[in-house]
Amino acid sequence: DVWERSGLSKRDRSLITVAALTALYRSDQLKGHLERALANGVTREEISEVITHMAFYAGWPTAMTAARIAKGVFEEKKS
Repeated sequence: DVWERSGLSKRDRSLITVAALTALYRSDQLKGHLERALANGVTREEISEVITHMAFYAGWPTAMTAARIAKGVFEEKKS
């Protein structure tokens, strides 16, 4: 399993995965990986920064979709 390899921490892998799924507009997979990223120690602020950063490379509409999904995940975690 690629998530168990020692070359990167699970936290780093989560950041990379969120960036990749955002850039590739893989909205269906993003929610689960955002939840995993939070569980792996990535903060909400870091997730927001990754999505904002990707907007300049993947386009604003793609990033706005990711931001909407992230907002939903953050709201679910509040309750």
